Amino acid sequence: MVVLIVFAFLAGIVTILSPCILPVLPIVLSSSIGGGKRRPFGVVAGFVASFTFFTLFLTLIVKAFGVRADGLRTLSIVIIFLFGVSLLVPQFQALSERLFSRLSGFMPRSQERQGFMGGLLVGISIGLLWTPCVGPILASVIALALTGEVTGTSVAITFAYALGTAIPMLAILFGGRRLLTKVPFLSKNGARIQKAFGVLMIATAVAIYFNADRTFQTYILEKLPGYGTGLTKIEEIPAVTRALRVLQAQPNSEDLGKPMFEMLDVEGTAPDFIAGGQWLNSPPLTLAELKGKVVLVDFWTYTCINCIRTLPYVQSWHEKYAGQGLVVVGVHTPEFEFEKNADNVKKAIADFGLTYPVMQDNEFATWRAYNNRYWPAKYLIDAKGNLRYHHFGEGRYDETEEVIQKLLTEAGFKVADQPVANPSYEIQARTPELYLGYGRIQYLASPEPLVKDSPAAYSAPGNLPQNFFSYQGIWELGEERANPSEGSGLRLNFEAKNVFLVISPKQGSGRFEVLLDGERVNSSDAGEDVVDGTVVVESDRLYDLIHLQTPGRHLLELRFLDGNLALFAFTFG
Repeated sequence: MVVLIVFAFLAGIVTILSPCILPVLPIVLSSSIGGGKRRPFGVVAGFVASFTFFTLFLTLIVKAFGVRADGLRTLSIVIIFLFGVSLLVPQFQALSERLFSRLSGFMPRSQERQGFMGGLLVGISIGLLWTPCVGPILASVIALALTGEVTGTSVAITFAYALGTAIPMLAILFGGRRLLTKVPFLSKNGARIQKAFGVLMIATAVAIYFNADRTFQTYILEKLPGYGTGLTKIEEIPAVTRALRVLQAQPNSEDLGKPMFEMLDVEGTAPDFIAGGQWLNSPPLTLAELKGKVVLVDFWTYTCINCIRTLPYVQSWHEKYAGQGLVVVGVHTPEFEFEKNADNVKKAIADFGLTYPVMQDNEFATWRAYNNRYWPAKYLIDAKGNLRYHHFGEGRYDETEEVIQKLLTEAGFKVADQPVANPSYEIQARTPELYLGYGRIQYLASPEPLVKDSPAAYSAPGNLPQNFFSYQGIWELGEERANPSEGSGLRLNFEAKNVFLVISPKQGSGRFEVLLDGERVNSSDAGEDVVDGTVVVESDRLYDLIHLQTPGRHLLELRFLDGNLALFAFTFG
């Protein structure tokens, strides 16, 4: 993993230029004022330690102690605010210096220990507020942390990333101090400049508290759409991609560099099923009782459009090979809370016509046992119980079926001469999956501050950036979902062929209208769930809104006819 550590360090160095970092830079620059020569080192040390620790362990802390992540973020904002006050009010600064003097008696000199400890506290706060536009390397580490899997490699990669980021941060801190001492005008007006930085730090803390930093990022990306897009290229070279596949999938496998369909060597003993809910279409199964048969394990969830598109192939393999030694087991691992409901899963199984066994994995236990990271993901287990193949995402159906046939033949089953799957579609989407709850929200262009768990008014900007969406009217945003009030709307600038939306009725049913490029969507462009330009929502599932003849960029508008809906995520194809 040396490759990932080295490139994580390089990615950290260039991340200072990312548009997501700009709102935090005033805090970094303001931290260079006062506090002795050790202040910058304290800021950097606090940042590296805080960013590394909370990136890896925040999820575990929240689960273990019931601490809200938002509470820690708010505490950091308060600390930043108070440091701004200390720059602005001499009496408060003297009080804080006495406090740090007591906390840091191990340091050799009073001024230096005060400066280092003060900087350390600011750095810890910055580490919690620092939300970089992460590239593939750090994103993979965060995905590991979300499922509670923190390894020595994860720690080393995150630390290297933070250390790389600390280098330009230290340069900013020392550069600011040097300017103040070397430029005559600045040195003569040091007291006024300190107060100005105090105001800047206070204003930045208030702006971040009210999520105005999101509005600022949106403005930057709208005015400079290409800004920062090349910063992740350093993480996309082939050597990094190969190392990421090992990190993300099977850490001990040396076969991951081979094409998927050639991976017929033993990858290790397959983990057993660990149910986190009911077994559906079958009594509980174990790999021990399935010895002698080939087993296909399919991780999916019923609102994932990528999963839904693979289900016909999985069902066809069950129908073609169940009598010839293949057992298909669907592992339903939920992305949203309502997907844990067994009745919802049963209805989805019936809607998709699935007849093979499906188990609920509500606690992600089987997901973690397989070191899985993706929806959908398929694993093939041979007749001896060994993992022999895996494939993540859509596609390669013919190759997967060839492996099924080879493993069945290897196990002594006589496989009928049947043609393999031949997919007839291509993925046509450039807009990424968009989450609408504040927990994972991105690409929100509404200029108002984001308000959590309370109704608030939002509006749409005059020029909606590409792949961004905006709320209009009164919305209440939860961690996973967004609830519109009657008469509210949503606008989305997307590029794709098909548009889907995960929706749930709060009670009974709800309705909304669908407009495309300013007009009610016509029947030729409407998805299967749109009738006369209107969608009626009666159950928790993925709704098909738009089916274009050819992919392109369009403006989608939704107008809500009641306040009885919860919206979770857009997906595209």
